[in-house]
Amino acid sequence: MDYRNTYQTWLNDPRLCEEGKRELASIVNDEKEKEYRFGALPEFGTAGMRGIIGYGTNMMNIYTVMRATQGLASFVKSLGQEAMERGVVISYDTRRKSEEFARVSAGVLAKNGVKAYLFDDVHPVPMLSYAVRYLKTVAGIMITASHNPKEYNGYKVYGADGAQMSPEDTAQVVSYIDEIEDFLSVESDVESPLILPVPTQLDEDYIDELSSLTLSPEAVKKCGADLKLVYTPVHGSGYKPVMKILEKLGINVTVVEEQTKKDTEFSTVKVPNPEFKETLSMGIALAEKVGATVVFGTDPDSDRLGVALKDESGDFVALSGNQVGILLLDYILGRLQESGKMPKNAAVVKSFVTTGMAKALCDDYGVTLYETPVGFKFIGEKIKQWEADGKHTYVFGFEESCGYLRGTHARDKDAVVASMLCAEMVCYYTYLGKTVYGRLQEIYQKYGYVLDKNVSLQYSGLNAMKEMNGVVDALKKMPVTSLGDFKVAAFRDYSAAKRTDYKRSKTEEMDIPKCNCVYYEIEGGSFVCVRPSGTEPKLKIYYSLKSKDEATANAELEKLTVAVNELLQKAKQA
Repeated sequence: MDYRNTYQTWLNDPRLCEEGKRELASIVNDEKEKEYRFGALPEFGTAGMRGIIGYGTNMMNIYTVMRATQGLASFVKSLGQEAMERGVVISYDTRRKSEEFARVSAGVLAKNGVKAYLFDDVHPVPMLSYAVRYLKTVAGIMITASHNPKEYNGYKVYGADGAQMSPEDTAQVVSYIDEIEDFLSVESDVESPLILPVPTQLDEDYIDELSSLTLSPEAVKKCGADLKLVYTPVHGSGYKPVMKILEKLGINVTVVEEQTKKDTEFSTVKVPNPEFKETLSMGIALAEKVGATVVFGTDPDSDRLGVALKDESGDFVALSGNQVGILLLDYILGRLQESGKMPKNAAVVKSFVTTGMAKALCDDYGVTLYETPVGFKFIGEKIKQWEADGKHTYVFGFEESCGYLRGTHARDKDAVVASMLCAEMVCYYTYLGKTVYGRLQEIYQKYGYVLDKNVSLQYSGLNAMKEMNGVVDALKKMPVTSLGDFKVAAFRDYSAAKRTDYKRSKTEEMDIPKCNCVYYEIEGGSFVCVRPSGTEPKLKIYYSLKSKDEATANAELEKLTVAVNELLQKAKQA
C-alpha cells in the first residue's frame, strides 16, 4: 500500500479520533506532507523512537505509541506470568501530549494483563530508571524527546536493570511491533485496576539516595546557605527533584521562576537545550542581578545538565558537555582521593567520542578508564558487569552530550545528581577561595589544552537515515592516512570492531559492542569521529584536538575541519 492509500485509509477510518480527522483533512492537497506522514514507519531502535507530533504512521501520536506499547506488552507476556505481575513503570516529561501518551501506554499494558505503574505527575528520566529498579519491574517507559524542539516527542524503553533496553531485547520488541499492520487496531483500557500509582515514598528515597553521594559536607556546611548560584529547569521535570536535593543539603540557589512552569511550548527559549548559552540567557541575566558566577540548567526530561560560568573578563561562557564532564571528573576523583575513599579498583566510563582529556585525569589519579559506544545504556552495562564480577568499582560515567552519572541508583544520565554535584562543587571551590572557572584553567595548565567540538550535518526526507549511514559506510572503504596536515595514526571501524594501526601495519579486534561509526586517531592524542545519530536525522562529526593553548587549537580546528569536509564530500559521491 502506498502513502496515498494509507493516508486515505486513516482518514476514512471511523476509529480515528476527531483531532486526527481534522488534522489529516487539512493536508488533503499537500502531497509532500502526506508522503512524509505516511511514506514510512517510525524507526524503533535501542533508544526507542522519536518524531514530530502529529497523525500518520511516521509521526508521534496515540496510535504509533499504542502500537509500540503493544509490541512491548507482547514481549513481556512472552517472558511469562511473573514478568506480567512485575509489570512496567511509566513516566513522562512536560512536552505536548506526554501525559496522554503515558496514560494510553498504561492502558495498552493493562489490556494485555500486564501490571502498569504510572507516575501521577512529570518525573525525569533518572527517576524512571530508579523506579524500574526500586519497584523491580521488568521494564520501563519514558515519554520524552529530551532536548528536542517543542514539536517533537518520543518513547524510550528500559530493561529490568534500569538501563535502556538491550539491543537483543529491543529486536524482540520490534519483531512484535512489526506484526501490527493496522495501527488503529490496538486497544487501551485506561480505567483498568492493573494500572497502579507509583508509591510516593519513591521520591523521598531517591533524594535520600542522592544525598548519600555528597563529597564535601564541610564546605557545604560553611558556604551552602550563602551561595550565589542560579538554576533553571527550562520548563522541565527537573524542577522539583533538583530543588529538593539542594534544599536537603542546605545549598542556597536562586531559581529562574518564569522557567519553572510546565510549559509545553517552552515559550521562553528557542530550543529547550541547556547546552546552549541562549537557553540559559534568563539564568545569566538573573545571575548578573544577584551576583552569581555559575548558572546551570536541566532539559525537559532532566537527563542533561548545561552550565555557564563567568570568566576572568566578567562575561558568561557556556561550557561544553566535555568541559562540564572534566570538571565533575576532576572534582569527584580529587575529593575521593583527599578523603581516603577512593576504591582500589575505581573505574570511570565514557563514550569513545567524549573528550580525550579524561584519560590524562584518570591516569593521574590511578583510575581505570573504559570507553563505550555512544549511548548511556552501554555505561549502564559496565555497571551491571562490574557488580557481577567485582572487577571494578564504578565511580563516574559521562558523555559529551551533557550526560553524567555518579552512583548506581540509576542506569541512565542523571541531571539531578549532576546538579547536586555542580552546586556542591561551587561550594567546595568557594570554600577554598577559588572559582569553578579558575579550576578549569588550572586543569588546562596541568594536563594541556584540549578543544572538543561536535558538528551536526542535518539530513531530511524519508531516506535521511539511509543516506547518513551510506556516508559512513563509504568512509570505511576509503584508506585515510592523513587529514590535511594531520597524520592519522590509526583507524577504527566500530561496525567491525576493528582497529588498524598504520605505524605497525596491524589490524586488531576491539572488545566493544559494534555500531556504525568511524574514528580517526591523530598523532599527538587528537581524534575525529563520524557517526549517524541514532535518534535524529543528523550526521555527527566529533573533533578532539590536543594543543598547547586555546588559540592554537582553534586555528588547527579550522584546518582540520576543511580536510574532514573534503573527505565527507568524497564519501557522498562514492
